[in-house]
Parts: sequence; C-alpha cells; structure tokens
Amino acid sequence: MTRTALIFWGGWEGHEPRACADRVMQMLTQDGFQVDSRPGTDVLAQGDLGRFDLIVPMMTQADIAPDALANLIAAIQAGTGLAGFHGGMGDTFRAQPAYQFMTGGQWVAHPGDFLDYRVQITAPDDPIMQGMGDFDYHSEQYYLHVDPAIEVLATTTFDGTHAPWTRGTVMPVVWKHRFGAGRVFFSALGHNAAELDHPQAQTILRRGLAWAAR
Repeated sequence: MTRTALIFWGGWEGHEPRACADRVMQMLTQDGFQVDSRPGTDVLAQGDLGRFDLIVPMMTQADIAPDALANLIAAIQAGTGLAGFHGGMGDTFRAQPAYQFMTGGQWVAHPGDFLDYRVQITAPDDPIMQGMGDFDYHSEQYYLHVDPAIEVLATTTFDGTHAPWTRGTVMPVVWKHRFGAGRVFFSALGHNAAELDHPQAQTILRRGLAWAAR
C-alpha cells in the first residue's frame, strides 16, 4: 500500500521553502510515497489530516489559524507522522507553544551564523543513524530550546567563539520522539536546498522521514 505525505511550505524566503519542498517531494517520491505539496497553511484546516501518513513542514516564522493548528496537532496525536528539518520545522510557528510541544524543540539562535562545526552521532545503533560516523558540517549551528524527553540521535558542541557563555554546551542536532500515537523526527541540518545534497544530512533526513511516517 502506497504511503501518503503532505508538505506545506512558505514563510521566510531565506530558507528557500519552495525549492526545499521540491527536493523533499523528490526524495519521498523516490522512496515510494504519494506526495501532495501545498503553499501556506490553509490545507491544514481542510478535512481530516489523518488521511496522510506523514506531514512535512517547510515553513519558517509563519502565522497559523487556531483551527488549522488544532487540526494538525490532532492528526499527529492520532498517528500521522511529523518530520522536517532546520527552521522549516524548528521555527515554523514561533508564537505557538502547542506546536513546539509537539515538535520537541524551538530554534532560538545560531551564534556566528554560517561556520564549520562537528556533528557527533550519539545513537549509532539506531536505524536512522546506522553505519554513520561523526562528520563535519558547514552551516548555521543551531542553538535550540529542547524538550528533555526527546530521544537524541546526534549532537554538536559549542566552542563559545561567538557566544562565550555557550562554551561546552552540548546541543541536540537530530532527534525523534512520540507525540501521542504519532512519530516525530527533526534534524537541524539543511539551511537551504543545496544543503540537502550533503551526503550525511540527506541520508539522515530520508531515513527520518521514513521512520516518522505511519
């Protein structure tokens, strides 16, 4: 049976939401999903979102109507998967704590903006991370406020160069958790469409999308 996915995209153009949505749609289609990709949040208020096995946010710093947010949360809680990356999922609805409770974290800073940093794999036996070692990455090193109940799969350590008080802080980069009956996956990697070609970032995302889907 073919699994179905919904991508909703928009918001801040710096994250290239349409291009990223197209890349993720390509990945999901290659992996056997039937994909519906829509701009904006109106689709989230239209009918039972439980008709999708996976929902992928690709939207940064956006507003959402209360009924649309409630519909999204209800669908994930009932068993639809939620998966995404970077600010497209980690800073989607900045004013909505209920959304952040579901995702497991919220972006708050990236000291130094684009820089080189190391990603450490903390769960090498997890299917999403299997066969993968630590790797270097060049992008924004996300500082997030996170739910202590998430299952962390990879981390990064801040050296304090751009914010001295963060020196030695170990920050989750990739995680998964449950929200009701739904599986939730997040990766902080992938600022724009080009970053999705990074081998480890793409592998982690593709495996995370598949894991989260019902």
